[in-house]
Amino acid sequence: MNEQFESIVKQISSVLIGKEPQIRLALTCLFARGHLLIEDLPGIGKTTMVKVLAKCLGLDFHRMQFTSDMLPGDILGVSIFDQNAATFHFHPGPIFTQVLLADEINRATPKTQSALLEAMEEQQVTTEGETRALKQPFFVIATQNPLEHSGTFPLPESQLDRFLMCIELGYPDRAAEKRILKGEGAQAVLDAMGTCMMHDDVFCIQAKISEVHVSDTFIDYLQDIIHFTRASPQFHVGLSPRAGLALQQASRSWAYLHGRDYTVPEDLQIVLPWVVGHRLRSRTEGLEISRNKLEEVFSQVPVPL
Repeated sequence: MNEQFESIVKQISSVLIGKEPQIRLALTCLFARGHLLIEDLPGIGKTTMVKVLAKCLGLDFHRMQFTSDMLPGDILGVSIFDQNAATFHFHPGPIFTQVLLADEINRATPKTQSALLEAMEEQQVTTEGETRALKQPFFVIATQNPLEHSGTFPLPESQLDRFLMCIELGYPDRAAEKRILKGEGAQAVLDAMGTCMMHDDVFCIQAKISEVHVSDTFIDYLQDIIHFTRASPQFHVGLSPRAGLALQQASRSWAYLHGRDYTVPEDLQIVLPWVVGHRLRSRTEGLEISRNKLEEVFSQVPVPL
């Protein structure tokens, strides 16, 4: 898989210039059957990243701009009365796709945000007393701008916990920004880009990732990290069992995409800050802890030999 993975990363990097580490993390998240939260400033390339990921993987894509006046029905769909047939017909909402971009998700009210909970956890939606399955594979990729607090509603912990990873793009370095200013990575490149695989290939990779071997030693190390967050005075609340499963699946995905059918502690160390960063809060300040600080804190957990 390693050669195919590198080819996908290279193709996406031709549009999203200078963001190879973030591309690797995003693909790791999606192939692990996870949802992705991208948090950063406006104009950094969050929406472009989602578009190129969906196109490269050959998946249906729909974008929704979240606003404060949005209702759950705007996402899930509504039934409209047909006078000729004298019956109601359900009109599916934009959530009935394979990749849903929830742009600026924190601008919607908690009631509207909650419309995504069932879909993200169970791959289905229940509306008007009827449960409808979603297309497979199904991913929610949400964006939010951290500095725009006016008119926003912070995501509750139950919503954050359903995102496997939260990543940041950051400013491009000088060389990458020069390429962008010269017109490389433009919309024309995205329009001309072909798909890297079909959605059946995505299913196949996801199945193989679930078969990646996880040793007892690896699980013990994972449990040591989880228990450390619960006992440490630095964290407001420790990691949940769901977070532990997310760490294990992300580690499997990282290992498989880099050519291995088994996990090692280094896989867990690489994905750890991006899987737990949005789940942990500082006990003293109640705020998210920086990735660099998390790496420093978790270095206190002994690594198995």
